[in-house]
Amino acid sequence: MRTSEPGTPGTPGTPGGVRTPYRVCFVCTGNICRSPMAEAVFRDHAARAGLAELVETSSAGTGGWHEGDGADSRTVAVLTAAGYVHEHVARQFRRDWFERLDLVIALDEGHLRDLRRLAPGPGHARKVRLLRSYAPGAGDDSCDLDVPDPYYGGPEGFEECLALVEEAVPGLLEEVRAALGRPAGDGRTGGGAALL
Repeated sequence: MRTSEPGTPGTPGTPGGVRTPYRVCFVCTGNICRSPMAEAVFRDHAARAGLAELVETSSAGTGGWHEGDGADSRTVAVLTAAGYVHEHVARQFRRDWFERLDLVIALDEGHLRDLRRLAPGPGHARKVRLLRSYAPGAGDDSCDLDVPDPYYGGPEGFEECLALVEEAVPGLLEEVRAALGRPAGDGRTGGGAALL
């Protein structure tokens, strides 16, 4: 699996002039439950869409309480049961990452606000989006845009979290695909995904 460090520039290389790899970072509170789950699901979808060599996927937390820890065991269990490959070490999101990221995907409204406040400028703040804003029906009053924190509950909360993430990831993938100038069904590349 290819990896890169924050601050490593992407290289131009897509028809639309978007730098590659296109970098997407998922952010929750402690980076042990929701964001590692979203990272694993999105990485899998990107790989199956043939975009693994063009997209780097990572995750982080707004706080550093769990830095260096693996994902919560319940997250690991749900991902494993669903067939997702995952490796994870928790870390805290850093302000200077905005410059190198293309999208920063928040898992709830609180993270969205925190990340936009942290952004160095308006252009960086516009990179921050809610994951569930990509879910079908996201504009309807009945669609909750937050992925609830499952940490203080039982396994069913983690299963719900995975279902909410899986529902939104295809819409996010379509936005990334469009940014890269790759029409749906274009699977010209393959291989392993990368981490920021």
